Amino acid sequence: MRWTEYAIAMLLSSGVSMTLLYLLERTQKWLPFNPQKFGNVDPGLAFGTAASFTTNTNWQVYSGESTMSYLMQMAGLAYHNFVSAAAGIVLAIVVIRGIARRETEKLGNFWVDMTRCLLWVLLPFCLVGALVLVSQGVVQNLKPYTTVDLIQPYTTQVTGAHGKIATQTVTQQVIAQGPVASQEVIKEFGTNGGGFFNANSAHPFENPTPFSNFFELALILAIPSGLTYTLGRMTGSQRHGWAVWGAMAFLFLAAVCTTYWAEAKGNPLLAGADQRVSALQAGGNMEGKEVRFGIANSVLYATVTTDASCGAVNSEHDSFTPLGGMVPLINIMLGEIVFGGVGAGLYGMFVFIVLAVFIAGLMVGRTPEYLGKKIESYEVKMAMLAVLILTFTILAFAAVSVVKPYGLAGISNPGPHGLSQILYAYVSSTGNNGSAFGGLNGNTMWYNATTAAAQLFGRFLMQIPILAIAGSLARKKIVPESAGTFPVAGALFSGLLVSTVLIVGALTFFPALSLGPILEHLLMQAGKVF
Repeated sequence: MRWTEYAIAMLLSSGVSMTLLYLLERTQKWLPFNPQKFGNVDPGLAFGTAASFTTNTNWQVYSGESTMSYLMQMAGLAYHNFVSAAAGIVLAIVVIRGIARRETEKLGNFWVDMTRCLLWVLLPFCLVGALVLVSQGVVQNLKPYTTVDLIQPYTTQVTGAHGKIATQTVTQQVIAQGPVASQEVIKEFGTNGGGFFNANSAHPFENPTPFSNFFELALILAIPSGLTYTLGRMTGSQRHGWAVWGAMAFLFLAAVCTTYWAEAKGNPLLAGADQRVSALQAGGNMEGKEVRFGIANSVLYATVTTDASCGAVNSEHDSFTPLGGMVPLINIMLGEIVFGGVGAGLYGMFVFIVLAVFIAGLMVGRTPEYLGKKIESYEVKMAMLAVLILTFTILAFAAVSVVKPYGLAGISNPGPHGLSQILYAYVSSTGNNGSAFGGLNGNTMWYNATTAAAQLFGRFLMQIPILAIAGSLARKKIVPESAGTFPVAGALFSGLLVSTVLIVGALTFFPALSLGPILEHLLMQAGKVF
């Protein structure tokens, strides 16, 4: 297939699968494997969820255990976890083929690539990985939910008829369960992020042990990190693959260290108070974090999941300190290229590689080259188009949401944190990440529609110019290296690539960050609370 044919096949496949998922959600009540008798999903939520899982975003504004039947969790959501991940991987392979091949318009066959990816990579590994998670205590069954008596009943207030407040004693609890492990493994390995439970990877049925926490982190980074080796192997320049990996690793370590510093420092307004939740914790900001994971594992998970476009969480990002919460936000703003999603991270970084090589060419006063292919105006224009699509989608939707009542109605905190909540929603949607500042009520018609649009734009409108670059490079001849050729291997190239990512990616959003988390941090230091 030429790049245009490949793009059409990808769009057709995604369109059909999205339509089928929407129909499954709207007819859930009448379908089998629904022991809890859940009703049909509302149209707005069904459309938003269909767009979310088709684009590998897995943005969830519902509680999975109280909304989706077992059939939906398996044939609907888990199925899309596989095919959306495979679509991202094969697109990265096509980009590498465009670099490696010469004087041809053929980049491979979408259907063949998808079949190979599913049958040779994703399914075999996930079968074994699911059994590993089951061995740790992750649930895998088709049983109805279990109702148990509480050891210690408690009382709560409920709103009765005519708005009267009544006291109710709770003596029983419903324990949700189901086919969790089979969805959990592809959720992480395919960098999807959509959890079976509302608490996601903080839930003990999804992530019960220290080993399962480590295993899930390794799953998230496995394919995005490994594809840099694939880049070097297929292009015949392994040192280039390691240079790209080195740039990603540097940005990753910087993010982890910064977030840990902010969270371990805690809230200065509570200076002198014990911010621990138990004697096992060393201090710092433990709000929104599981005691069994603590600050270090929560920070590491938050950084990995936003670096790798996964969206799975084992803590509440909305409860991080302003600067601690800003780092996951920046990770996504960079374009999900710090390892990034499966495939998406590599082809997203490819955009910055094109720009970095172009900048290097300007500095030496000659036409830039990349692995023997000349980078000309067409490739640079397509790369900038991909960057602008990401930027415009995020800032345009966020700008409307902060001035319109239907946007402001969703935030739970006034002031700069409310802006951060809205900004995170569109950054996460456009970046196809799926994590969120949980304080925002995203289950409204406005947010369901606009986040779905952002997810579709961020996935497909960015993929098309990247495919165009791959097609253009595949048609070019190989140019022999000369004394003026800028090397794309080694520390110099990695440094230039990191600088390009920070200048183009981070500085674009600096004004928005200044009004959100940075302002919130400064006000917190001044003693201001909201």
